[in-house]
Amino acid sequence: MENKEQDNNKMQLAFGLVNYILMGAGLVLLAIGYILLAGGGSDNPNEFNPAMFDTRRLYVAPIMIVVGFVVEIVAILYKKK
Repeated sequence: MENKEQDNNKMQLAFGLVNYILMGAGLVLLAIGYILLAGGGSDNPNEFNPAMFDTRRLYVAPIMIVVGFVVEIVAILYKKK
């Protein structure tokens, strides 16, 4: 009788292990995306730096950020069957 009460009183986590692993992966993807997005500035405001329009900053970094957010959403909504 006492074991059933102890089982009912145990704290249940909102997410499982798979959810936390996916959340970590999403955070890593977001961090990589924001790191790729950084830079491209110029020390002199009077000169133009074409590195601002690099493929890495225009395409790769935003795609990584969107994929990171999608992984985070999947991590939150994933439920073990």
